[in-house]
Amino acid sequence: MIKNFITNVKNIEKDVLKIMFKGLRFSLIVCIISGIFSLLYIINPISHILYDSGIILFKTGLTFAVTFFICAFAIDKIKKIF
Repeated sequence: MIKNFITNVKNIEKDVLKIMFKGLRFSLIVCIISGIFSLLYIINPISHILYDSGIILFKTGLTFAVTFFICAFAIDKIKKIF
């Protein structure tokens, strides 16, 4: 099963792979911003808005990363069928 997954990742078309990497890069930027917000809250805990913003941005970044990864597989399968 893991070998099958690895071969599927290797066989994704180049344009779909390029879009997936751009999406993962965007997700990484969102997660880095959330880390900065969390660090600001740790250094200066004035309000919980920074804490909540960091948590929400981190969840959003992870959700975007997983979505781009799964959608890349789905789009690749659809393109190979048609």
